[in-house]
Amino acid sequence: MTNETIQVAIIMGSDSDLPIVEVIFPILDSFGVKYTKNVMSAHRTPHDVMQLIKDSENKGCKVFIAAAGMAAHLAGAVAAHSTRPVIGIPIESGGMGGIDSLLSTAMMPPGVPVATVAVGKSGAKNSAILAVQILATGNEDLAQKLVKYKEDMRSEVLEKDKKLNS
Repeated sequence: MTNETIQVAIIMGSDSDLPIVEVIFPILDSFGVKYTKNVMSAHRTPHDVMQLIKDSENKGCKVFIAAAGMAAHLAGAVAAHSTRPVIGIPIESGGMGGIDSLLSTAMMPPGVPVATVAVGKSGAKNSAILAVQILATGNEDLAQKLVKYKEDMRSEVLEKDKKLNS
């Protein structure tokens, strides 16, 4: 990481999560949101995860996005050591179709919330949009970009409808 201010810290439990998580990068880029991306494991590198959280917060991080499969404790570990919002992306890995990851990410004890999105790429995309929405509560420029983003989505759907019915 550089000494540059960041807004979002993205943490993957394994490099095998990258094909899912990489859909976040162009979304954050399109909104001009600065972010970091790291591979850290809640179980294999717990002290490094804690240090990454502290370093990220010191660099201005406002939102964490944590992606993990199987036991998927990464988002919970981040939430346990930060007061910043944490968004968890459950990753399908193992024989349960991502249900194990979804439940591990969503079922947090009272007082340690993790905003959990859908399993896989759609969840990863939503994590990026949710992070931008959180940041936009204090940033009018981002709020206006979100309005345009939603308008563009609407136009896309209406255009597809028009093509279907022409």
